[in-house]
Amino acid sequence: MFLNCIRRRLQFLGEKLPRYQRNISKYNTRDDSCDKTSLLKQLCADRYYISPEAFHTRTCTYGPLGTELKKNIIEQWTSAVRSRAYVFGITTSVQSRMCEESVRIVNVGALQEIINQDSLSKKEASQKIQTLMKDSVSVRTSLLQGALQQYIQALELVNRTLPFGLAETGLCHHSDSQLRHSSGCSFEVTESSLVWFCSPRTSSQWMDYWAHQRLQWWRKFALGPSDFDMCNVVDEELKEGTSHGVKVLYKFPWGSETLETLWSLGDTLLLKTHQGTYTKLQCRDGRKSVVPHVISVSANVDRGMLAYLFNSFQLLKKTDNKQKLHQRMVLKLHPTLTPVKVALDMGRGSSSELRRVCEGLFQEFLEAGISTWPGYLDTMSLSLENLHTKYDEMGVLFTVMVSESTLKSGLLLVRNRDTTIRETMHISEIKCFLLKYLSASENF
Repeated sequence: MFLNCIRRRLQFLGEKLPRYQRNISKYNTRDDSCDKTSLLKQLCADRYYISPEAFHTRTCTYGPLGTELKKNIIEQWTSAVRSRAYVFGITTSVQSRMCEESVRIVNVGALQEIINQDSLSKKEASQKIQTLMKDSVSVRTSLLQGALQQYIQALELVNRTLPFGLAETGLCHHSDSQLRHSSGCSFEVTESSLVWFCSPRTSSQWMDYWAHQRLQWWRKFALGPSDFDMCNVVDEELKEGTSHGVKVLYKFPWGSETLETLWSLGDTLLLKTHQGTYTKLQCRDGRKSVVPHVISVSANVDRGMLAYLFNSFQLLKKTDNKQKLHQRMVLKLHPTLTPVKVALDMGRGSSSELRRVCEGLFQEFLEAGISTWPGYLDTMSLSLENLHTKYDEMGVLFTVMVSESTLKSGLLLVRNRDTTIRETMHISEIKCFLLKYLSASENF
C-alpha cells in the first residue's frame, strides 16, 4: 500500500521529485447541511469531544468526553457480540507477518533523503527505497488475520465444537483507496472485530443472523434509527474467497459511509493461514469432520462515534418571554453512551457547606458507577440558563443543583436534558433514581 503513495512521486531523471506534501481531502457538503455540520464541528471542539480534523480526514484526536464516548461504544459493541456462548476475547500483535496485506511504517526522513539525491539513477533510487521498506515495520490492516492464527488453540478450548467466535478491539491501518479523492495512503483507526467459525451447512444462516443483529445494534442507540441502513456488497468489491458481503451504513450530510462490514469467507483464508495442518483444522459437525466456514464482522469505531454524534445532535429553537428566538444545541446521546450522566452544581447559599454536600454526592455517585461532572468546582459563575446550555452541549443527562433548600430540607433540583423539566427530589432518593433510569435505558 505504501508503494502507491510513492509511485506517483517516483518520476526520476529529467524531473526533480517534488517534496512530500500532505493533501487533506474535504467533503463537498450540500448547502442545507453545511450549517449543522459546522455547528457540530465547533461544539465537538469546544466541549472536548474530537478535533475538527475528524470531519475532513480519516483520523482525529479525542478529548476527555470523546475518549469516554468511544470507550462506551466499544464496551457496548463487545458486550453485544459476546452475549452468545463461546465468544472469547483475544489480543493480537499490532505488527503483521502477512506483508502482502499489511502497511509498512517508513522513516520519512530517510525516504526524503533518497528522493533528494539527484545523483541517483531511477534504478538506484528504487533499490534504496525497496531496501528501506524491507527493513521497515509492518503493521496490520485488520484484526481478522490474528483471529485466524489463533483458531487451532481456540478449537481445542471448545472441545472441537462449533460454532464459536473470537472478538478483539485494536488499532489498525486502513487504506483510503476506495475514497473519491484517494492518495493511496493509510490512516489509523480503532476496529472492533468478531471472527465467527461455524459449520459450512449453516454459514448462510449465521451470516443473515449477524447482519440483522449488527444493524439492530447500531439502531438501538440512535436518536434517528432510519439514518442507519444496510446493503449487500457488489460482486466487484468481493474479496478473494468471499461469497457474500454486507455493509452497515450511516447517512452523513455528505453521503453514506460504511461503519461495519460483514464477510462470508468460506474456508479459503483459514486453509491459507494454516497450510499443511488440514486435520488440525477439522471439527465435528454431527457425525462428519469438517473445516469450518468463517464469518468476519469488523466495525470502524471512529466512524461509528462520528455517526452517533451527528445522529444525536439537535438544534432546538424556542421563544423567550420577550419574544426573542433562541437556538439551543443539544447532544441527545443515548443514556448508555453519553460520557457524563450527571453534572453536580451548587446554587446560592453557604459555599463551604454546599460544597461538602456536593463532594459527598460526588463520591456516592462514583462508587455506584455513575459518571459525574464536578461542576461545583468551577470558579466561573454562570447563570442557570448558561449552565444548562453548557451541559446540553456536553450531552449531560441530568443536572443536579444543590442549594440552600438542600441544607434545610434535603431537597435537590434535578433537570432532565431531554425533557428540560426541572423537579425537586430528596437527596436520599437521587442515587436510586439515577441507577433505575440508567438500567431501564440499557434495556430499551
